[in-house]
Amino acid sequence: MNVRRSAAALAAIAVVGAAAAPAVAASPSPSPSVAKPSGLFGSGDPTYDGVWRQSLALLAQHTVGVEPAAKAVDWLTGQQCANGAFAAFRADPAKACDAKVMVDTNSTAAAVQALAALGGHDAQTGKAVTWLKSVQNKDGGWGYTPGGASDANSTSVVVGALTAAGEKPDAVRKDGKSPSDALLKLALPCADGGAFAFQPDKAGKLAANADATAAAVLGALGKGLVAEPAPKAAAPTCSDGARTPAQAAANGAAYLAQAVRKDGHLTSAMPGATDQPDYGNTADAVVALAAQGGAEQARQPLAWLEKNASGWARQSGPAAYAQLIFAAHATGTDPRNFGGQDLVAQLNATGPAPQSKATAQQDGQKDEKKDEKKDDDSPFGVWWFVGVCLVAGVGIGFLMSGRRKGQQL
Repeated sequence: MNVRRSAAALAAIAVVGAAAAPAVAASPSPSPSVAKPSGLFGSGDPTYDGVWRQSLALLAQHTVGVEPAAKAVDWLTGQQCANGAFAAFRADPAKACDAKVMVDTNSTAAAVQALAALGGHDAQTGKAVTWLKSVQNKDGGWGYTPGGASDANSTSVVVGALTAAGEKPDAVRKDGKSPSDALLKLALPCADGGAFAFQPDKAGKLAANADATAAAVLGALGKGLVAEPAPKAAAPTCSDGARTPAQAAANGAAYLAQAVRKDGHLTSAMPGATDQPDYGNTADAVVALAAQGGAEQARQPLAWLEKNASGWARQSGPAAYAQLIFAAHATGTDPRNFGGQDLVAQLNATGPAPQSKATAQQDGQKDEKKDEKKDDDSPFGVWWFVGVCLVAGVGIGFLMSGRRKGQQL
């Protein structure tokens, strides 16, 4: 669930039916094929990951108490289609989405998590969640694109979106199946390490996948990209007993703990390429381990990231910085002194300058004045409206539904 899982790579998976997620990050394109919008984070071509990286960047800023630039938030909301879905990137958001716009669950779910955390975007998140529910598969899960076979990563990021929007994920069902049902079908027994598979292969067999496991541990716990450490520290153990989401999460965490035990990091293995450290998956594993068993369970891979991940983040861009911030948050580590690096400053430098507290307060005051002006412009006036409400008596009231969601890519 990170920058190496670009929309292009996942779209290719959906087309060819591959059974495993991509394993290494692609560096940002040195020569973007489209003009970079001023409100967008990162300097690379946004064609395949614009909404994803923007969402992670805004969510990471919110997590560390930074007020994102208004134009950065506006860029993200402007990417939404009328039906509520998001594509990876729309070069011309003024143009209505049509059948040629490839919307996807991952971009949509990431945007929901960011906008729900920021607050004040109930209309956008509500439409997005409605769309996500409409494309749920009969097994209870989600694929990357509508109608695609369910996979652990997509199902888990949607679970995070549902939670962020105030939904109970397991109450969101299709043909009686919940997201947990879909994830449990992708869980391997302890004889195979207790990991999760990305998808079954063509023969229906499951293969352990670290990327899918890190995502699915959070999905099984009902958590999103930003997660708090479990309140009680406990080393994860694998058990083939009760097939519950909680036990599946523990099994997956046990797999991740074993995978990082030797070198402190996960390893990517691509055909024809030398095995190398997988920074993004390792950051995701830190969040999963801390969320399932407490911060202490993630100390080893966290220490490895603090020592080794700065170069990767510089090359990979805002989503990578966001992932490291999420790892720091999940373990109670200071992201402004992460192995001697200030992740917050480095993330901020990849996009529009964030608002100062004074600017944010001024913007809020301007919005309040606009609302007051609208009331004053009413042909009857606000006090006439109040009077009518008082006369109406018992049984008439106001429904205030201000969701300001945040929890914790």
